[in-house]
Amino acid sequence: MGPEVCFDNVNASIGGREILSDIRAVAPAGGATVLIGPNGAGKTTLLHCLLGEMSYTGHILFLENGREIRPSIGYVPQSLMVEPFLPLRVYEFLSICQRRPLWLGVSAEKKSRARSLLDLVDGAALFERRVGALSGGELRRVLLAHALGKEPDLLVLDEAEAGVDWKGERMFWQLLTKARENMGFTLIMVSHNLPLCAHYATNVICIRQSVLAQGAPAKTLDARTLLALFGAPIHLYPAQCDEAWPACRDCGAFTGAGQHQESGQKAPVCGDCGAFAGQGNHQERKAENA
Repeated sequence: MGPEVCFDNVNASIGGREILSDIRAVAPAGGATVLIGPNGAGKTTLLHCLLGEMSYTGHILFLENGREIRPSIGYVPQSLMVEPFLPLRVYEFLSICQRRPLWLGVSAEKKSRARSLLDLVDGAALFERRVGALSGGELRRVLLAHALGKEPDLLVLDEAEAGVDWKGERMFWQLLTKARENMGFTLIMVSHNLPLCAHYATNVICIRQSVLAQGAPAKTLDARTLLALFGAPIHLYPAQCDEAWPACRDCGAFTGAGQHQESGQKAPVCGDCGAFAGQGNHQERKAENA
């Protein structure tokens, strides 16, 4: 099983501006931990600290049965710029670390290894494809296969499912879950897809410069926490709609009594500003009703 990752009083600044402040959180061993927060909240910065690509103060510990270790880390970036006409096949890309130059050919052993890695991500059909001709979702699968090739103890992803359609996103999450369960690594990733996080993550860390909440998704991703993170009441679980959540800052739909301040009617879903349903802003809806 992969290591437990402990963030202990992690602080980081860029150009004198504080990005992370007193981050204290734990990613459980073998779990799928997702970092959640708005743009600019410090999620990617925390990953860079974790990967040793950025200086910070505090401690990031990798623990196995209470003992500190140095894990093998696989990384899938948010994006990879590839020239469209680059004459590089997927199996060659997955064999880049072989000892002999690629222009001498890829050994049968490396080709077999590339096929096995593609099988892990349901990408066998991509074996002979040019890397530059892959779609966004196909490239993500190849990058994931490349990271899994390191047989990581810890797999780190920075919005690796971004730019993929909703079917591709769900498939990517399913592949990640299958690989994690089969290989036993610890997963830490950044994502903005809250419904898929709620479904597939085993642990979430809510960040807005510091940690606002952490724990199992069903207990952590409540409307109060998401309001503090994103500035709008968001309900991921139906049971939350029966509770008296904080008011919407635009229209006050979610008041303590669960009443709309203007109409006095029940508003489990904000019908005027769309803060819950994502149907537009308050001013737009009022203009339509005028």
